[in-house]
Amino acid sequence: MKLFSLKSLLFLFIFSTVFAQQNETPQDFLKKEFHSERREQLRAKLPKNSVAVVFANPVRNRANDVDYVYHQDPNFYYLTGYKEPNALVFIFKENQTIGNKTFNEVIFVQERNEQAEMWNGKRLGVEGVQDELGFRVAYNGGEFKSYEIDFSKFDKILFENFNNDVRDNIRETADLYDLIKSFKEKVSFDLINLNNPTNDKLYNETKKRTDTETLKKLMTSLREIKTKEELALIKKAVDISAIGQLEMMKAMHPNMSETEAQGVHEFVYKKYGAEFEGYPSIVGAGNNGCILHYVENSKVNIGDNNLILMDLGAEYRGYTADVTRTIPTNGKFSTEQKLIYDLVYEAQEAGIAAYKIGESMQEPNDIARKIINNGLAKLGIIANEKSKHNYFPHGTSHHIGLDVHDPGNYEKFEENMVVTMEPGIYIPIGSDCDEKWWGIGVRIEDDILITDGEPENLSAKAPRKIEEIEALMKEKGNF
Repeated sequence: MKLFSLKSLLFLFIFSTVFAQQNETPQDFLKKEFHSERREQLRAKLPKNSVAVVFANPVRNRANDVDYVYHQDPNFYYLTGYKEPNALVFIFKENQTIGNKTFNEVIFVQERNEQAEMWNGKRLGVEGVQDELGFRVAYNGGEFKSYEIDFSKFDKILFENFNNDVRDNIRETADLYDLIKSFKEKVSFDLINLNNPTNDKLYNETKKRTDTETLKKLMTSLREIKTKEELALIKKAVDISAIGQLEMMKAMHPNMSETEAQGVHEFVYKKYGAEFEGYPSIVGAGNNGCILHYVENSKVNIGDNNLILMDLGAEYRGYTADVTRTIPTNGKFSTEQKLIYDLVYEAQEAGIAAYKIGESMQEPNDIARKIINNGLAKLGIIANEKSKHNYFPHGTSHHIGLDVHDPGNYEKFEENMVVTMEPGIYIPIGSDCDEKWWGIGVRIEDDILITDGEPENLSAKAPRKIEEIEALMKEKGNF
């Protein structure tokens, strides 16, 4: 056997060290080219002589000196890839020349700070944003206050209106509060909120120039159709979520708590590399399953003859799934549970079949509602199929993506949309029907990809049919 030379061994050592360092963090986040292309797509939609302004999300306080884990504004992340707070980006329709630089976009970000980074982790800073995110022109946020940009020359300044959830961190001189304050001053934004402006001309010009509606519509039209890069991440998030449902079906036992069931799902998410949950986990046993957004998950013992509704979604590299399964806590559906479950399943199957390009996005909801109303009438739960009731109080379909309720126009299905299908029936204790139905809550939710052929159920790995669920619940689980 030929021996490696010292030079070859040194090369292998250096290569393996660099490779290991590169793989200390996930490598499958969206690439900078994706975000750059999204900015180009937005720029193409902007009106002439306009600028779009997008701010990062605020840091939100949990209590005292503890903040929630930071989560970037989805539009800001979509356009930039930047995951830190205290930033804003300008996207211009036409090239701009300011000072000695000509450009069509500029970003302001957190400044590198050795002391802050020791506590909270590395910041990209200007050079990092240029190298890793592909921005040619970038500045520290502290430079925005004195940045010479003449907003009066634009016909339209597009941004989303401000919420009142931004705190002023007095230790930061260029936090989001300061960036917004400087922006408002530069565009005279506060003037349009006055009932009696002292300068009518400036008031009218500012009101005509500032637009807080159009950008939201433009971003909606971009985000509702997913790219192949986005679909890869959504499919991963959905797959992890379906595995969580699978594992929970095998792990379920009547003495389990709702919190424990939640923990099984969320452990699976972490095990398979998902950073977060896409939304607060909903795990409701018995009557708790009739509360649509029940997030306390505090029932200590889920009981022996209940259904448990589990609506959870993993967030993977920023993209979230939304998958719901309802299963019997003792592994076997009762007669009444089975009748309600099968009705929801029938409604879901019929609705999914309508997920076709060009069809109205309202159609699946109408189909499901008709099936459920007819079924409830046959079971004697409502008087007839036209009876008004609150047993199915929500719609069936919403987009998913960077948000669990991703923006969408909700007109017609288009290829590469990812939309949920989630009919449900909820009969809380005390309902105006036979007591045998009380406490039954069923929702079945899947994430559906619109294709040029048949709709694709991305979460089909988690069983939905009664016989498949009961069979899986007999298997030995990992928890």
